[in-house]
Amino acid sequence: MTTVLGAIALGLVVLAVGWLAWTYNRLVALRNRLKAAWGDVDALLKRRADLIPNLVEAVKGYMGHENRTLSQVTTARSNALMAGGAPDNTSARAHAENQLTSGVRQLFAVVENYPDLKASETFLQLQSQLAETENDIASGRRYYNAVVRDFNTLRETFPNLLIAGPFGFQTGEYFELADLAEREAPSADIREGS
Repeated sequence: MTTVLGAIALGLVVLAVGWLAWTYNRLVALRNRLKAAWGDVDALLKRRADLIPNLVEAVKGYMGHENRTLSQVTTARSNALMAGGAPDNTSARAHAENQLTSGVRQLFAVVENYPDLKASETFLQLQSQLAETENDIASGRRYYNAVVRDFNTLRETFPNLLIAGPFGFQTGEYFELADLAEREAPSADIREGS
């Protein structure tokens, strides 16, 4: 009888250790996927930031008296670059990136007043590259947020939370849009003459 109870106890210990190792390894794998996904988003944000000076230079000659708009975009770019790239600081980075997106939108709105600029091959190429990069950023942000969701779900469900907390697995931060205007679809003004 004692050997049976000993075998059962040993079996339970082996199962518990196996579950602990399996859960820990799943948390590590998701945390690493989260960091990799953030690295991809960070690289795309850097690519966008690298396109901004070229865009500002391309429009400068046409928009000499729009220095305020150009200055705002340049400042927003600098703030976005200084916001850092760690996935545990996504809210500050998201705010800075939202300011940059807003500045670029404002710049494109002002460009509408300059038909020669809108026809410039350089400007059109930069606009196309920026639009492609924005699409890539949106896709990367969706993937990153999906990994954060999966990581947080695994981390916060019972009994996994018994391992996640003591082993230092912190909740992942979503990379969300802070600007409610960005959540809305752009409106098209189709009145005559506009």
